[in-house]
Amino acid sequence: MTDPGKEPDYRYTLANERTFLSWIRTGLALIAGGIALRAFADQFPRAWIPLTAAAAATILGGVVAFLGYRHWQRIQLAMRLGEPLPRQLAAPILTAGVVLLALVLTLGVIL
Repeated sequence: MTDPGKEPDYRYTLANERTFLSWIRTGLALIAGGIALRAFADQFPRAWIPLTAAAAATILGGVVAFLGYRHWQRIQLAMRLGEPLPRQLAAPILTAGVVLLALVLTLGVIL
């Protein structure tokens, strides 16, 4: 089955793909950060803090990658149909997750 609507200008399609790849890079960075936190957890006085942050960062990375893909799909469809572009859902989730991770890790280092 082919996509509905008409083919958008290739420049917009390529820009949409670059944005998608940026979300994938961000997700991979969060996953790598979670793995690094796990590797150094034993150097913290309370190992449960970095372990919890590692799990949260890894999960957040997967969620961001998934939401980036969904957003790419939704943008592509909206461009093909000539509709207004949908809101990005990953940005507020990523922001809240990173702020929460920063607070938890800061408390882990201070305590």
